[in-house]
Amino acid sequence: MQWENYITQPALRVLVAATVVVLLLSVFSRVLTAIMMRLGRGFLFTKAVSEQLEKPVRVLLPLLGLQAVLTAASGDLALVPLARRLTLLLIIGCFTWLAMRLLRGVEQAIRLKNPVDVTDNLRARQIQTQSRVLLRTLSFFILLIGAAGMLMTFPGARQFGASLLASAGLAGLAVGFAARPVLGNLIAGMQIAITQPIRLDDVVIVENEWGRIEEITGTYVIVRIWDDRRLVVPLQYFIEKPFQNWTRRNSSIIGSVFFWVDYSLPLEPLREELRRLCQEVPELWDGRVIVLQVTDTSEKSIQLRVLVSSPDSSRNWDLRCHLRENLIGFIQRQYPQCLPQLRADLSVGQKQAVDRSTPDHVEPERQPPV
Repeated sequence: MQWENYITQPALRVLVAATVVVLLLSVFSRVLTAIMMRLGRGFLFTKAVSEQLEKPVRVLLPLLGLQAVLTAASGDLALVPLARRLTLLLIIGCFTWLAMRLLRGVEQAIRLKNPVDVTDNLRARQIQTQSRVLLRTLSFFILLIGAAGMLMTFPGARQFGASLLASAGLAGLAVGFAARPVLGNLIAGMQIAITQPIRLDDVVIVENEWGRIEEITGTYVIVRIWDDRRLVVPLQYFIEKPFQNWTRRNSSIIGSVFFWVDYSLPLEPLREELRRLCQEVPELWDGRVIVLQVTDTSEKSIQLRVLVSSPDSSRNWDLRCHLRENLIGFIQRQYPQCLPQLRADLSVGQKQAVDRSTPDHVEPERQPPV
């Protein structure tokens, strides 16, 4: 016996057919995604992509089957045109969702393939920055195309869009000015992805704040400041305004420590103590630069500058604090009289003769070439 002989109402037949197709394709989509997950388990890229495509595929296949049933049904049936329009909108939205999840899977695979939690992560940060900015910009265009596709399903919206494109009056200028920041940030994002003035995990100084690049989106950059505050900066800022990037080529850096001491302090014991202190902390000092120089003088004291190098800015900060504390302690213990003092000459009568013999030539230390 044929089931059509018992179901005489055409609408009921369409409903039963749609239900059967949706159920069958739902089961098929689950089996298909399970096979995709199993086959892609051994590969990093396919695993990341299949994980992201699992949910959109399970929704898209039943919708395509439902749309096929509704297209084959007669347009004279009640609610069939409305159901076709609604299903078409859902399919367009699902395709948009699928494309965006695909881009997210590609981004995740690139991030896992190029981790930044390693010692030499410059290449990984370059790749992650380019992929993240480009893929998120592409996601914006996919979302825009999906929204436009939904609007184009309505005849009224098509006429409205055509009238907007045809008009070149004041309203068009206003819309252009309103969209200028968005378009400017999109163009700035493309420039950052290609030229890379900043990358993920770069150490920067922006608006007199020291921090690291934590996130780069399609419109703004998140800078994680040293005290765990977040500074939100538009993308155009890094194209139009100057800023400091401490990890542009590598993360090594030279830091300075300043002291004011008395003229009577001998410098050679202080230099020996400086070298000993740096050798005590090889995890902070990379061995490239260690210099002690007299950089300024006044009527009361002299200024000493210590230059030391470290593998990165965080360790250089710790090294400078370590040297500042211990060198001050060394002067207090060994030469307490050589701390900055205020002198007054209270002698009466003939002063002692001044030794005018020529002293031995002492070669001053030189700072590393800049």
